[in-house]
Amino acid sequence: MAGKKLMHAVQYDRYGHGPAGLKHVEVPVLVPSKDEVLLKLEATSINPFDLRIKNGILRPFFPRKFPHIPTTDVAGEVVEVGSGVKNFKVGDKVAAMLSHAAGGGLAEFAVAKVALTVPRPPEVSAAEGAGLPIAGVTAHQALTQSAGVKLDGSGPRKNILITAASGGVGHYAVQLAKFGNTHVTATCGARNLDFVKSLGADEVVDYKTPDGAALKSPSGQKFDAVIHCATGIPWSTFEPNLSEHGKVIDLTPGPSAMMTFVLNKLTFSKKQLVPLLVIPKSESLRSVVELVKEGKLKTVIDSTHPLSKAEDAWAKSFSGHATGKIIIEQR
Repeated sequence: MAGKKLMHAVQYDRYGHGPAGLKHVEVPVLVPSKDEVLLKLEATSINPFDLRIKNGILRPFFPRKFPHIPTTDVAGEVVEVGSGVKNFKVGDKVAAMLSHAAGGGLAEFAVAKVALTVPRPPEVSAAEGAGLPIAGVTAHQALTQSAGVKLDGSGPRKNILITAASGGVGHYAVQLAKFGNTHVTATCGARNLDFVKSLGADEVVDYKTPDGAALKSPSGQKFDAVIHCATGIPWSTFEPNLSEHGKVIDLTPGPSAMMTFVLNKLTFSKKQLVPLLVIPKSESLRSVVELVKEGKLKTVIDSTHPLSKAEDAWAKSFSGHATGKIIIEQR
């Protein structure tokens, strides 16, 4: 069915140019390979990583080729399975992470590797599921693998700082951190202070105030780990606020962060900056989907947009002021 069928998609054929560079096109529906499923997409979310790809920051690695259909975080229904697929069938509802190199999320249909596709129970809407793959998995891995937080609450008490806590990764990180034995301090803009507090943060600081800019805990906590979701904060701001063996887990490390990482290693510093390399894993995605199903974790949706107005969603994401996730619905 797939080979000759056409679908509506949104793509770009060059770097830069913001939302204006997106083009609405009709392209053939892909045929799933042996280890893939074809999905009729219901929802897609935009991540900062998608914007960095379009702006050429990750060239020559991403995208694999032009024209490129962007975004990777999707939810939908299986409509065709590859010859080697045993664990999914036509009609299954799923959440999935597509390849960054190939993209494909801003379309009516997409192919997904079964290794990064998980069942989506009825309790998890398409919009909620589409918000989880990158942002939810990043927050989960940063806390459990890098910061050593045990989400069953059994671990030692840790003081955690989460920067940009009202954003896509940040709002998941606050919720997940509170499953552990943690005291959570969070930074965000003034308009989101009550929102972040409602997610469970113990202390919330406006990042534009003197204490917020200095990353100081109102109660004088020293941080065992920082889930650093913002950008542009130097190591010299973090260092005095860390505990003896504190670490900064940097989600978007730039050149200066990498230099700090190397320098800390060379000088055997007890305080460390750790660049986070997220390894896409179905187990991590399955874990956060299950938490949403159980009502313990929520995807906060900033706004929803139809695929026909994908450029509006792109512009909102580009502004950097979204609260939670921006969702595109294929309706």
